[in-house]
Amino acid sequence: MSAAAAEHEQDPRRRFAEECRSERELYPGRPLTQTDLARITRTSKSTISRVERCDGPVPAALPALLDQVFSTDGKFKRLYEEAVASSFPSLYRRRMALERSAVLIREWSPTIVPGLFQTADYARYLVKGGSPLAGEDEVAGFVDNRVTRQAIFAAETPPDVRLVLCESVLRRRFCPSDIMRTQLQALLDAGERPTVRVQILPLDAPAHLFIDWPVTLLTSSSQAVSVCVENYRTAGIVEDSAYVQTALRTYDALTSDALSPRESARLIVKQMETLS
Repeated sequence: MSAAAAEHEQDPRRRFAEECRSERELYPGRPLTQTDLARITRTSKSTISRVERCDGPVPAALPALLDQVFSTDGKFKRLYEEAVASSFPSLYRRRMALERSAVLIREWSPTIVPGLFQTADYARYLVKGGSPLAGEDEVAGFVDNRVTRQAIFAAETPPDVRLVLCESVLRRRFCPSDIMRTQLQALLDAGERPTVRVQILPLDAPAHLFIDWPVTLLTSSSQAVSVCVENYRTAGIVEDSAYVQTALRTYDALTSDALSPRESARLIVKQMETLS
């Protein structure tokens, strides 16, 4: 097999398109037209056509609908998640793979709500602020990527997730009040999940090792811990045991200095009431 053919074979976005076309044309009883499939999935013929041409991102709601229509047991959902992961720069792809297989995720953010908890509108304002010249397709793709990552919460055995946010995250207003209020409500809703704990670190908390940047600690099923640190256009994964232990101690200190989940929820509600 040539290198080009191998790359084609491994491209999950192209495989998604080909599987969609194949399942449609081999539909039991009679082949489905693109119009037929659009009607069944409550979308448009132009959307199905773009998906099968690999033109732009796959709408986030479509994979589950295709699995339902074609009885494909999650095939399109898996291909979609692989396509999203492969759309990230290479330095992020391993982090995404670790996240998808993690049994415990510890998140810390000093500035914004992390991607796993972002609403679509909040994510949209983030990308528009950071990339003001981005086209609508690029913005939509970014938002779809963020929303797709949140599928881990709906897994049969979702990971335990621990989130600590600096209080400043609640107070930062780069988006309209109604969008920020919805985002804060999403945090409250997330904290109601049995596998999720949300804590707020007060502004007067002591300084700590993570004060300047977001950090994620990902624990695998074998209990190995990887520390992911992100900065401008870069991401690093630290697995050296000494550094990992230091990161774990730092995170434990953060959770000790942070408000309890119940007190954190009260603070989030209080901040929502200030948004008008």
